[in-house]
Amino acid sequence: MDQEKTLESMSREGALELLKQMWAIRFFENQVYDLLGQNKIKGASHLYAGEEAVAVGAMSVLQDHDLITSTHRGHGHCYARGAIAAKTEEELQTHYNKMLAELCGRITGYSAGRGGSMHIADVEKGNLGATGIVGGNIPVATGAALVQKKKKTGGVVLCFFGDGASNTGNFHESLNIAALWDLPVVYIVENNLYGMSVPIEKSAAKLDVADRGCAYGIEHAVVNGMDVLAVREAVTKAVEHARAGKGPYLLEAKTYRWYGHSRSDPRAYRTKEEEAAWKLRDPIPNFAALLISKGMATQAEIDAIEEKAEVAIDEATDFALNSPMPAAEDLMDFVYAPFKWSQADIDREVELRELVRKGGPGTHEIEYRQALQEAMREEMLRDENVFLMGEDIGLYGGAYGATRTLFNEFGGDRVMDTPISEAGIAGVSVGAAMSGMRPMLEIMYVDFTPLAMDQLANQGAKNRFMFGGKTTVPVVVRTEGGAGRSIAAHHSQSLEALWTHFPGINVVMPSTPYDAKGLLKAAIREDNPVMFIEHKMLYGTKGNVPDEDYIIPFGVADVKRVGTDVTLITYSRMVLRALEAAEKLAEEGVSVEVIDLRTLKPLDMATIAESVKKTGRVIGLTESYPTNSFISEVAARIYEELFDWLDAPVARLSAADVPVPMSETLEDADIPNVGRIVDAVRNIL
Repeated sequence: MDQEKTLESMSREGALELLKQMWAIRFFENQVYDLLGQNKIKGASHLYAGEEAVAVGAMSVLQDHDLITSTHRGHGHCYARGAIAAKTEEELQTHYNKMLAELCGRITGYSAGRGGSMHIADVEKGNLGATGIVGGNIPVATGAALVQKKKKTGGVVLCFFGDGASNTGNFHESLNIAALWDLPVVYIVENNLYGMSVPIEKSAAKLDVADRGCAYGIEHAVVNGMDVLAVREAVTKAVEHARAGKGPYLLEAKTYRWYGHSRSDPRAYRTKEEEAAWKLRDPIPNFAALLISKGMATQAEIDAIEEKAEVAIDEATDFALNSPMPAAEDLMDFVYAPFKWSQADIDREVELRELVRKGGPGTHEIEYRQALQEAMREEMLRDENVFLMGEDIGLYGGAYGATRTLFNEFGGDRVMDTPISEAGIAGVSVGAAMSGMRPMLEIMYVDFTPLAMDQLANQGAKNRFMFGGKTTVPVVVRTEGGAGRSIAAHHSQSLEALWTHFPGINVVMPSTPYDAKGLLKAAIREDNPVMFIEHKMLYGTKGNVPDEDYIIPFGVADVKRVGTDVTLITYSRMVLRALEAAEKLAEEGVSVEVIDLRTLKPLDMATIAESVKKTGRVIGLTESYPTNSFISEVAARIYEELFDWLDAPVARLSAADVPVPMSETLEDADIPNVGRIVDAVRNIL
């Protein structure tokens, strides 16, 4: 790199600004180190000192509408992105203040103390946030880049991560997707030679990380990460490449962290000689010396910049430590975006469910899969931000035909076939949702959703809370579960309990075409992540749906059959079996009330309570494994809230505690059938 040529292309003020920012990060990190030692900052904090040239050099070439994603070592990224957005010294000081307040867990922090060091985010200035999961931000950045391309914003996304993240599946899945779709994303690997303690030569192939770009046909380069001008020049080239529509770029910045992985790290895996050698390459004094040698600054000016940065960080420290902690009563703030549906919506849905039960004028009969198609089509026509992604959902129409015809109508830009890459496409959907669109992701079987769990549960479901309510993640994951087709243990499970466990994500399981359409339309309009679980044996079932546009608000159960003797609580396919059992029991004079939960989260305890108070006897019915099933959670809530109304213990009826078998006779024996439901009701009377 020709430093003189690069300096000539910059103004004196621009060059001094780079130095100012690097000094601010260094003093910020040194202050954090001291506050950790005094126990004034709690928890984990991974310091960026030594790597300042990467964040400052990279961020210096961005435009206001460009985005970044960051890592658990993200203070430098957050500072530099906010610094270039600050228009006045007052705004810059506010930026320092909010950053340090967040690390101290104060209400005045960027995320109101919800995220802290590892999840620091300044969403309003284009920083989509840091993550404590190594490599967790890479698919999110890829999704944000997809939005830039779809909306033709001209924006570019910088994605920062460490060398350790280059060994994760997220790295490879994301690079593959970005290369396939020519996305405007620059992946910046900050190679500081160590993951946590293991050196890179013991954890990665003996090539530069950047060389992995060859496997995906991605332009790539290696840069001296201790030289702010070299980084600026390299990122300029990478950003121009991405902004011109030429696809992603992989840049490896070789750098070094001054501190260990965390404050408690004794750095026993590094020698003093190694550390001393890298200290000679310190990007801050070396750049200051260069500016002096080129006549762009005097020593007095350099000293003044250093002193001013130190004073600013001291002021931020006073602000942070004197700011209040969040109030304990505000604990639940920001977990979910506000509920959208009014009482009028709920009242209208009650009327509509009665209408479709009768059929006739104002309704039409369709299959369950057609109800899903109608919902997706109507919402895609209503909102141009809605698009579909998934494996084989395009011309093929999805494994169960739920997206059939949509590809021909909307084309491949809005009905996007993806690689078989559950973690990657889940993270892409999260990033796209955070960047202003409403993606609907299809994961072929619920059995495969654990492959996407990090992106959906750790990123999508938690980002709103971790970032202080400043972002929304309106992503819908359509998938299907359940047994019935003799396709064995990897394609027949009912895993809804996994997804109800995570705060921040709603879980929907419709049983009829009416419910499927109305709930899917509501899910698409919802501002929270939604796990929408269909049942493979319901796609061909028929039922009435309203002719009018309608939604079914979340958290509203449906009493599918009114009864007085026993309450049967269930959802999905088991609703149909429960109704069939109730018919048989009616012949014996037993009146069974069947409640279809429809949404597991949020759960309608009011409808459950009304029924339990009437019947005094409850059976929870599920197709899932018995241990820790969602019905067990429902039973616990009934015991906690309705114990005095019970005339008998709550009974649970579930599948057997075995992997779902392939053999038809064994599969039938595994899943609750009508006979077992009838016996369970008789036993509780």
